[in-house]
Amino acid sequence: MSNDFLDTYTRMLKEKSPFAVAMVVNRVVPSSGKPGDKAIILQDGTIKGWIGGGCTRGIVLKEALLAIRQGKPRMVSIAPGSEEVIKHGVVSYNMTCQSGGSVSIYIEPVLPRPHIIILGKSQIARALSKLGKATGYEVTALAKGVEKEAFPDADHLIDDNQLNPAVITSTTYIVVCTQGENDSQALLQAIRSGSEYISFVSSYRKANSIYNELKKQGVSVEELKRIKTPAGLNINAKLPEEVAISILAEIITHLRTDKNTEGKDEVSQLNMDEYFINPVCNIPIQKSTAKYVIPYKGKDYFFCCDGCKVSFEADPEKYRVKEKADA
Repeated sequence: MSNDFLDTYTRMLKEKSPFAVAMVVNRVVPSSGKPGDKAIILQDGTIKGWIGGGCTRGIVLKEALLAIRQGKPRMVSIAPGSEEVIKHGVVSYNMTCQSGGSVSIYIEPVLPRPHIIILGKSQIARALSKLGKATGYEVTALAKGVEKEAFPDADHLIDDNQLNPAVITSTTYIVVCTQGENDSQALLQAIRSGSEYISFVSSYRKANSIYNELKKQGVSVEELKRIKTPAGLNINAKLPEEVAISILAEIITHLRTDKNTEGKDEVSQLNMDEYFINPVCNIPIQKSTAKYVIPYKGKDYFFCCDGCKVSFEADPEKYRVKEKADA
């Protein structure tokens, strides 16, 4: 395992950024990827390492982005004559390179632990800290005068009322448990943080009163709609521990629901100034590494291997029409 691979892996873990690791587990020559070759794939499409060139690179990129989005590993088989199907847990792709060969690649997503930031030091805040930690999440308790004795399970204690937006990631969950102590200030900090999930432990009546205060401070109605009030799923919770369970259940539901990518495909986050979707095999190709570029009717078409190039040249209008239909 190379130092560059380990350095990148360690850096991504520290940055709490989702990524995937791909490793070649089997190969039939002349496929260029060899067993043990590995790469790290970032969400922006950057590939650090080597798992083969040609169509293999684009297929791995597509499947790695899907693995990150779904949070599920996968085995990918690329071989001549294969249909693009999922069979017995293996995703099969046709090897379009005319040189032949085949390769099997295991792809595993590496996702940061969910991070619950609890604003406040109420009984519900304490119970949520304990349950969140027991679930394996990272927990931060933030409040003026917060003490270790009250939050023995928390990973971080911040004796302050200021929330640092720099710590917010796509898996950060902010729960405002102030319950009468600097409620509006805590909510304003949560809104300004940019977190995708914000919940407020409060009744509707109290929340509406505080929301009116926030509107006077320039908070929009759309921003207020992002706040989940009352916090947690409706399970008729009464005790602090029960409320904490309902909040944690809501966080888990939010985490496991693929709502943020609704209507998007696995390559939608790629910079399409740098990438091109091959109309023959629907695989993303980095334009700078494309083996072939074919101009057709005022547009450049990029191909990673000779197989797709030959198919396109034989009937370019067929793939041009297909491309329009997919747009």
